[in-house]
Amino acid sequence: MFRLLAKRTLQGIGVIWGIISLLFFIFYFLGDPIAYMVDDQTDESTQLAIKEKYGLNQPIHLQYLQYLNGISPIGFQTITGKENAHNRLGAFSIKAPDFGRSFQSNQKINELLVPRLKGTLILALSAIVFAGFFGILLGLFAALYQDTLIDRSILSASLLGISAPSFFTGVLIAWIFAIYLHDWTNFNITGYLWEYDPLTGNSILIPKNLILPALTLGIRPLAVFIQLTRSSVLEILMADYVRTAKAKGLNRFTVLFKHILQNALNPVLSSITGWLASLLAGAFFIEYIFNWHGIGKLTIDALNTNDFPVILACSITIGTIFVIVNIITDFLYAILDPRIRIH
Repeated sequence: MFRLLAKRTLQGIGVIWGIISLLFFIFYFLGDPIAYMVDDQTDESTQLAIKEKYGLNQPIHLQYLQYLNGISPIGFQTITGKENAHNRLGAFSIKAPDFGRSFQSNQKINELLVPRLKGTLILALSAIVFAGFFGILLGLFAALYQDTLIDRSILSASLLGISAPSFFTGVLIAWIFAIYLHDWTNFNITGYLWEYDPLTGNSILIPKNLILPALTLGIRPLAVFIQLTRSSVLEILMADYVRTAKAKGLNRFTVLFKHILQNALNPVLSSITGWLASLLAGAFFIEYIFNWHGIGKLTIDALNTNDFPVILACSITIGTIFVIVNIITDFLYAILDPRIRIH
């Protein structure tokens, strides 16, 4: 088991390094970043000062090595001189990853990224809880009432949920619940979980702003969990031990919860962890539509302003989370079903 974890961890580190390298060189060859930071009237001395400030006057291989050292949790401490110039390396130690500064705002990217990552995690976790609970419940109903109107209705709705694009679903849900039915729902089209109160000057919690984006983001995994639960339960219903339990006269609820769900939910629970990583990466359009302050909206805003360091940091963060969650998923598969051998 631990060999599997070690193997997957080493593979994950290699994948993350590949993601970082690919994105870094893609952005480097897109053009001179200085062109996006200054206008045509800026004199050459100012441009040279900006290049020195951000380390853009160094050869590409040195920029790459310094960037790797900066974002690595284990590396040389960076000692910053006056006005962020003349950076030099300190002691080798465990440190917090540093993505540098934004080209547009000159703000530390870590300060931009951490609160936005928190927003995306809240949204993704809420969506996966919603999808997991109702997906298992509806999938169970569909299996128990196989080939009935209930089963066909649930399956039709799940197929629609899988096929509908997320951006279309987001716009449709916002229009229905936040505009057309606003007098009954009182939902806002846009908003974050915490909003600034101009009267008190403090942030106030508004839970209702989470409902529509979480519902939109959870529709596709909900549809998948319905079908996965239904197939798994139908397979377990045909097993010999279930027939034996029924023949012994056990009541329906005992058979359902002790013999069916306990075995049928293993693939569903494993799928939930995998979908969590997908939701983190797939929340971009949802966050933009509902103006949710997450890492997806931060990335889109950075794309609009050509803020390459922010785009790079967001992409690397999402890719790293995706790899970590997939490692955990592989490990859970091995725990839940020891027959599985991942090579």
